[in-house]
Formats: sequence, structure tokens, C-alpha cells
Amino acid sequence: MSAASDLIQEIAPARKCVVINAWPYAEPGRHLIRIWLLLSCLIALLSSPLAHAQRIDALAPQVRKYVAVGTSKVILEHVQIIDGTGAAAVADQNISLEGGKITAIAPGADQPPTEGTTILNLRGYSVMPGIVGMHEHLFYFARPNLAADGSSDTPALFHQMSFSAPRLYLANGVTTARTAGSAAPYTDLRLKQVIEKGMLPGPHLDVTGPYLEGATDGPFLQMHQLTGPEDARQTVAYWADRGVTSFKAYKDITREELHAAVQEAHKRALKVTGHLCSVTYAEAAEIGIDDIEHGFFVNTERDPGKKPDTCSASEGDYTLEHMLPGSPEADQLIATLIRHHVAITSTLPSTALSVSIDTSVDGRPLARPAVLEAMAPSLREAYLYSRNRPANKSAQTNAALLLRRGMDLEHAFVAAGGLLLAGADPVGYRGLIPGFGDQYEIELLVEAGFTPVQAIRIATLNGAIYLGRQDQIGSIAVGKNADLVVMKGDPATRIADIENVEMVFKDGVGYDTKKLLDSVKGRYGEY
Repeated sequence: MSAASDLIQEIAPARKCVVINAWPYAEPGRHLIRIWLLLSCLIALLSSPLAHAQRIDALAPQVRKYVAVGTSKVILEHVQIIDGTGAAAVADQNISLEGGKITAIAPGADQPPTEGTTILNLRGYSVMPGIVGMHEHLFYFARPNLAADGSSDTPALFHQMSFSAPRLYLANGVTTARTAGSAAPYTDLRLKQVIEKGMLPGPHLDVTGPYLEGATDGPFLQMHQLTGPEDARQTVAYWADRGVTSFKAYKDITREELHAAVQEAHKRALKVTGHLCSVTYAEAAEIGIDDIEHGFFVNTERDPGKKPDTCSASEGDYTLEHMLPGSPEADQLIATLIRHHVAITSTLPSTALSVSIDTSVDGRPLARPAVLEAMAPSLREAYLYSRNRPANKSAQTNAALLLRRGMDLEHAFVAAGGLLLAGADPVGYRGLIPGFGDQYEIELLVEAGFTPVQAIRIATLNGAIYLGRQDQIGSIAVGKNADLVVMKGDPATRIADIENVEMVFKDGVGYDTKKLLDSVKGRYGEY
């Protein structure tokens, strides 16, 4: 029996069910009786008219099998609420859900059994808003013939993960995801459509179009190379007409190409972000970009030998190393970004994982067992190669310096009033995979100096604000979508508890994390 199924305190179909505690801690005999009663209630529910409630009817059979709670009315009893606004957590509350919305929040109280209502006894649990992941991917970065020494053949390839990635996101609490660059935009658009129709499990998707990349000898064959500003404009127009809702500029785009892309996107009320290099942060802000990816790691403004419209050899490392928080240069850059309403997306895990390849450096263990279990054998092998290679101490020391500098600049950006977003950039590299990476990003924001509730806000409400959906998602409030993450423990006090997700509500339907994870064991990196 799954953990999410054990959460159910009471299910009342056509007839009244007995009340069953969420986690029985009585003597073994009574524990077995309660399990038997729970199974009886579930069987009764499935055989009753309530088994065909409207919200369940909208889901295909291959989605329903991952649903732990599908009644239209749900009450989450005695739960700690972390509401996503950055406010202090509130203990012992009841949250009522109906028709996919949050309908009431009240002090914790035992509710009487009610026909058609699922009541979850959540003492010892916390609930936060669904994560709004702002730098997510639906592909895996494959390196052909990868060897133990880290060498591989070219070309590297983006393999679409339309099966495993959406399940991993949803299982770990991501209920809305911006794809932040697509290798297969037609596939991503179709995937968004079938998820919304209830044909496949997954988060709500904000599909970013194909990368807007300039002319380059770079290794990514699946990226179209723009031929100039008119090509950039036409590319944005073409994909906007087909349903793409955001765009991402890449490292070798020129200022003129970026300007044309931004103008066309804004004309259609769409936004443009960027993983920059050829264009500096200040230049992009003046052009009108809406968001910049990877925190302050890819600003090339002060890189040696930086030429206009050309990616520097340092790719921003030199600038970051020499831009001290609180310095005139840093303050001026942050002021420029805020004046032009440019958001910054934090993607700390990839840098942090490059710091901690050698466990002797900081004592970090191997990836969590659940992460290793989700990996396809080839990806697990690649990850273990990276862990077992002798560490380059100099490179790790430099990565650690850049990580701390990037964290401090992100903190300064928020302190000055900037809008910081959160994403994981999960493509399998160094064991960084969907969903799990988003939890790690929140943990790293706490290492960056944010309180746990501030870090959770960055990963939830801030993303909703950027998307213009703060009235529907991103925080826990009456009238908002019932997109919620249920986890054991108290991440407001101990941020690592954010990993203890057991159920995720999306539009009021409760998905069983364990069942979703079980369905993708050994699959991420394969399909």
C-alpha cells in the first residue's frame, strides 16, 4: 500500500465509512485491522457512483491509476501551512478543497464524515503551494560513448523525455513548469495539450519555443542558427502562432537578433528570457528582455577580450569572480535590471553539483536513492563516472567561489527589490534530474541566505507573478487553484524536509508520489 493511500483518514461514498487514522501507531493487531478497513472503504468507493465524479471522469485510465484522492471535496486536517508568500508557517490548520479550488482555510478541527468528501489527517505534515519551476527541460543531455575519464564523442544530443520528465516533476511537487528552451517544440506543445486533457500525468506547461541561437560552431545540432534579425522575428512569430508561450535566447544571439525577437514577442504579449553570453546583462536589459537565466553566472560584461555580439571564452566566470556584492559595479547592474523590470532565474544546482563531485570536499553523499532509482542504467553509469573521477581541486575551489559569489549576488538582487525566480535546469548532467533538482534548488536558496519560507516563495509565488498567474497559483489562499504539495515534516524549520513529498494536488486531484516515481524507475535518460 502506498504512503499516499495511507494518508486517507475517511472516505464516504454512498454509505458512511469508518474513520481511519492516517498513520496508525497502535499495536500491530489494530494496525492490520485499520489497513483492512481502509481497503474496504476504497473498494466501496470504487463501486459507488462517486467513483465517477466529474474530475475523475476527465482523467484517462492511465492517469487515474496514480490518483490517491479524486473526490470533488477534500479536507486537509491539522496541517501546517507554508502559504508561499514568505510569511511564517501557520500550524494546525484545515484546508478545504472543492472543484479544484481552495474554498476555505480555518483552524484545525476534526471534521465529521461527510458523503463525497475525502478527509486527510495530516498531523505532522506541511502543505505548501505547488512549485512553479521556471527553468525546466523535457529532454536529457546525452553524450555518445561517454568514458570513465569524462571523454565522449560528438555530437551531444538532446533526447526527449516526454514519458519520464512530466511524472518526475509532478511527483516531486512541480505543478507548473516553464520548459526554458525546447529541443522538440512540436512534441512539447502536444504534450502540454494531452496533459491538459487528462490523458497523461504531468504539470501545467508553459512551453518555451526552440532556442533562439545565433551563428556558431557550437556542438548542438538540434538548435536552429538564426541568420539575422528578420529570421529571429519570423521564428518568434511562427512558434507563437503555434501555441508557444515564451522564448529563450541562447549564448550566440546578436543584439539585433535579440531586439527583433523581443519586439515580436512583446507585440504578442509573450516574454523572452535568455541564457546569455554574446549579449551582456546590461545590453539585454536595455533591449527589453524579460528574464535572464542562471542567476549572475553568465554575465560577460567584464570578461577579458569580450567583443560585441560574441560569446567570450570565459562565458561569464571572470565577470562573476570580479563582481563583488556591494561594489559599485554590482549595484549598478542590479539597479539596471530592476529599472528595466528584468527578472533573474536562479539555477544553483548545476554549479553546486560541480563543487561536490568529490564527497571528501564537503561530505555530501551520493545522489538520493530515489534519484539513482529513476535513472536509466546508462545515465546512472555516467553519473557514477563523474563521482569516481579524481577531483580537480583547483577547479572545485574556483567553482565553490563562483557558487558563493552567485548566491550572494542573488541575495543582493532580492534585497534591492528584484524578482528572483527558481528552476533546476535538469538534463541529467551530474545527476540533476526533474523534480528532485527543484527541491535541491530550494535547499540551495536557503544556503544562499534566504529563510526557508523566503526560498519557498521564490520557487512558488515569484514564478506565478512572472507568468501573470498570481491570482490563480503560487500561494495558498481561498479562491486559488488547489495546486498543493503535501510533505511529512516541517520544511519551514528544516528545509531538507521539502524532500519528503508524499502527495501532490494539481487542480484539486491528489497524486500519489510513490506510484508516479515507481512508474519511471530506470527510465529517465531512456524515454
